[in-house]
Amino acid sequence: MEWRHSGSPRLQKFRVQKSPGKILASIFWDQDGILLIDYLSKGQTINAKYYSSLLVQLKDILKEKCRGKFTKWVFLLQEKNPAHRELATRKKLAYLGFQCLDHPPYSPDLAPSNHRQFPGLKKKIEILHFSSCAEIIAGAKTSLDGQFYEFF
Repeated sequence: MEWRHSGSPRLQKFRVQKSPGKILASIFWDQDGILLIDYLSKGQTINAKYYSSLLVQLKDILKEKCRGKFTKWVFLLQEKNPAHRELATRKKLAYLGFQCLDHPPYSPDLAPSNHRQFPGLKKKIEILHFSSCAEIIAGAKTSLDGQFYEFF
């Protein structure tokens, strides 16, 4: 019930659309561009087993990309996620020949991606409206594919 004069118009109620949800993407890239993007399924979390499977996929992609030029060690700069620091993950990294670089206390050229690269992409995607997870993935892919060499 609302108080109003007999001749005043009724207040309009806005309908809120339900959000399609959030999608977590694990993105691996090198100086030439994106190597692997993996979108996490709903209800799933990143743990050591899941992350280790991503590392195996990354190793296969690197072997294919760098045929004949693949060296024994790959240097990996990753964020400090609990799944990245677990013993099972560290063993898998050593087995695959990946060596993790430590994050320096402050280095703008090696800042985590969330602070340097992806805020711009988030701003581009935030203004768009998506009705499904598939549309979100397509929008993210379009934004990432349109990046210049300097982005990476």
